[in-house]
Amino acid sequence: MRRVEVTEFGGSDALDVTEAETPEPGPGQVRIKVEAAGVNFADIMQRRGHYVGGPDPTYVPGMEAAGAIDAVGDGVEYEEGDRVVAMTGRGGYADYALADADSLFEVPEPMSFAEAAGFPVQFLTAHAVLHEWGKLEDGERVLVHAAAGGVGTAAVQLASAAGAEVFGTASTDEKLDLAERLGCDHPINYEESDFREVVADRTDDEGVDLVLDGVGGETFARSIDALSHFGRVVAYGAASGEPGEVDTTRLLFENKSVLGFHLGNALQRDPQRILKAVPELQELLASGELEVVVGERFPLEAAAEAHEAIENRETVGKVVLEP
Repeated sequence: MRRVEVTEFGGSDALDVTEAETPEPGPGQVRIKVEAAGVNFADIMQRRGHYVGGPDPTYVPGMEAAGAIDAVGDGVEYEEGDRVVAMTGRGGYADYALADADSLFEVPEPMSFAEAAGFPVQFLTAHAVLHEWGKLEDGERVLVHAAAGGVGTAAVQLASAAGAEVFGTASTDEKLDLAERLGCDHPINYEESDFREVVADRTDDEGVDLVLDGVGGETFARSIDALSHFGRVVAYGAASGEPGEVDTTRLLFENKSVLGFHLGNALQRDPQRILKAVPELQELLASGELEVVVGERFPLEAAAEAHEAIENRETVGKVVLEP
């Protein structure tokens, strides 16, 4: 089988397509014939060597893989042919991937494998940062950075469905048109406007109640400015490559809160807190009330191009590899 390996930390040229033996599932595992593998910014951070706790080369990236089960290990209730998407952690960039049976979600027949590959990381993250960590309430104002990205498109939809007034940032009008279609009330082109000024103008200087920040760096610092008193920021990534810094004195005097969220760590420590949202999310996706926005699709051998497109901010929604 073919698989993509990260042979050393660095640029996209560190991704090599190689041949390997097709793996056999062990007890409690299944083997998936991969039809679509999700590409996440975390994959890029790992490839650069900037991901805390990330793997050392050589390894096969890919946190999500969707397809049909073609082999099962001992003690597994799934059957060959079942349509599933798995949170693999690593190994998704391949023709075949192994996954623990308890990491699988069933894929309903109307949903494509590409859409399924965009479900676990994006929607579980968006739901957690909005509701479990962000404690979003009906009528509150929420600011979603990268509103046309994978997590962003999920968060905009979920926030709108929860009755929030949604602000969203993106780098182009095309991306903002998508965010607006999904429920963003105040699309903001951050290349042309300071989102703090837009928020202040449209809230009579009150600010937003909640900010979802996967960018870090200066964006995180300015997000504190955009918060109302008693507001909170949930930091779930650092796509800028720079961590956000917190002035605790300011938090004290303005009664603001900063929370952190990491999906993988949360699933390890308290999986039920995250996974309890799955039935609701699956029902909303199946009914069409929510959608997985699939953007660019790349063949497996073009994994480097997929990474470059994300890094260059050329994509919207979920990017997938299709072996």
